[in-house]
Amino acid sequence: MQRPAGVIPETPGSYQFKDTAGRVIYVGKANNLRARVNSYFAKSDTLHPRTSNMVEVAHSVEWIEVRNEIEALILEHSLINRYSPRFNIRLRDDKSYPFLAVTIDEQWPRAMVMRGRKRKGTRYFGPYPHPWAIHETLDLLLKTFPIRTCSPATFKQHERLGRPCLLFHIEKCSGPCVGSVQSEKYAELVHDFLQVMDGESEVVVARLARQMSESSQSQEFERAAKSRDQLEAIKLALERQQMVGERDEDLDVIGIAEDEFEAAVQVFFVRKGRVVGRKGFIVDKVEDVTSARLSALIVERLYDESPILGIPKIVIVPNEPEQTEILETWLTQSRNSKVEIRVPHRGDKRELHELVTQNAKQELNRHRLRRASDHTARSRALTELQDLLGLPEVPLRIECYDMAHLQGTDYVGSMVVLEDGLPMKRDYRRFKIKSGQGNDDYAAMREVLTRRLTAYIKERDQPVSERGDRPGKFSYAPQLLLVDGGKGQLSVAEQVVRELGLEHEIPVASLAKKLEEVFIPGNSQAVEIPRGSDALFMLQVIRDEAHRFANRFHRELRAKRMTKSDLEGIKGLGEVRAKKLIAALGSVKQVKNATREELAQLKWLPSTTADAIYAEFHSSPNNTP
Repeated sequence: MQRPAGVIPETPGSYQFKDTAGRVIYVGKANNLRARVNSYFAKSDTLHPRTSNMVEVAHSVEWIEVRNEIEALILEHSLINRYSPRFNIRLRDDKSYPFLAVTIDEQWPRAMVMRGRKRKGTRYFGPYPHPWAIHETLDLLLKTFPIRTCSPATFKQHERLGRPCLLFHIEKCSGPCVGSVQSEKYAELVHDFLQVMDGESEVVVARLARQMSESSQSQEFERAAKSRDQLEAIKLALERQQMVGERDEDLDVIGIAEDEFEAAVQVFFVRKGRVVGRKGFIVDKVEDVTSARLSALIVERLYDESPILGIPKIVIVPNEPEQTEILETWLTQSRNSKVEIRVPHRGDKRELHELVTQNAKQELNRHRLRRASDHTARSRALTELQDLLGLPEVPLRIECYDMAHLQGTDYVGSMVVLEDGLPMKRDYRRFKIKSGQGNDDYAAMREVLTRRLTAYIKERDQPVSERGDRPGKFSYAPQLLLVDGGKGQLSVAEQVVRELGLEHEIPVASLAKKLEEVFIPGNSQAVEIPRGSDALFMLQVIRDEAHRFANRFHRELRAKRMTKSDLEGIKGLGEVRAKKLIAALGSVKQVKNATREELAQLKWLPSTTADAIYAEFHSSPNNTP
């Protein structure tokens, strides 16, 4: 890449390196754009190998000026999240950690275990490293605070039936669905539950202790025993949350263990002096970073979106991050109160940080063992595939296609992707067959491959100004296109790539399930791939994944069609109203079995429509479900 023409400004901003296709491959920020960008054009032997590799791949560099370093930091986050550049450090977290959540925006709030992004109107506690830990905590607290845990559909079902579920009978739910608890009392239960989870249990514990003493003095021994059991349940639940600091302390403790290529990060979330959750992830060091830069990047990525537990007053790190003052200013602005980044040198916080760092070291060791085994097997499989199939390069991206239908109805196709031997689920695609192929698998395969590869050509050949920097859904060509089937399916794939002029760019192969035979163009006989080899196992994995993905989509479409056919044609019951009806009663079967009185209880459903629904499923013995 040539040094960019024109004068690079000496102002804060973000810079973006792009490849020949116009895709952003690296995003950085700088207080002085000219000095930072020019540093990449030093002699190649003075650059770190990863940085040198990035510069070799890069075709151009652009930059965006901002007013200050805080805006540069925010802009860098935005661009990295938007483009996912291949040469930027990546935080990989394959786990989806569970949280204990309370839906405080509902009329009768419920407690449940949730994963993923937070939503408004819900209080979250955690994350917990193990699902059993959160279920144990919830089970203990329900003995003292019996709030509901059921889904809205289950709640409505029991509300309609007028009978509570088993949890009510074992005293782990107060039965709001059947009116067994007043709303004020229920709100008090939810408030106490949240207080205990917030670490502010003293008021609740004192009240229960007082109730136990008063009941004992008045010789109400059953009531006193119940208060005693509730106190014991709270005590056990609190023991799940280790006390590590003062009761008014909110802090996050970050431990890092690293080697040349990767780093393991562990974070303990401490609220009101208790460890209320923890999280861990692996960092791919695809760029050259110092320990100070790594600490800064981890802090930036950890808080670049609204954290579920919020930003604490103190963030404990292993070493002084790069540009600490800028990070503190950014976090303070996000929290609307002062945030301090500290390196602990003595006392309790030092001991806690050593514990978190030890967790990170153990996780890095476990990751190395897993990676050594997995990476070796994947590399061996990909190399074997290149040799056995005569591919021009190692097939780092493999795409596999399969069809699914039932006697020609609900015809669908699937495309699944392996990159570096691992499933790339965000690139999976599914296709509805549009041309009405009946039972013709070959024609359906032709349609799917033509649509996918035509989209690739269109995106590849678009000018950068029209395409934009963000990769499209079909921007990348596979190094191996695999179809499920034998010589017939292979012939279709071969013909499609030839018609589109891609025969020298995209190799094709097929895998027949019956004898696990692999066919390639130009060979009348199957390629001999050793049984039990890593190469054959990888082909089987992606073929089975394509089959699973196609069948799941087929079942979804079939279920929708069957649901629609059961309820369509009923006077006054359109698609929107039908969906609302199913949601209210729980299922299509419940709609069929509903009595006229149950339908009448749905105030939004016109009486004429309710009559039509009831008549549809009850007017004749032949219509009995």
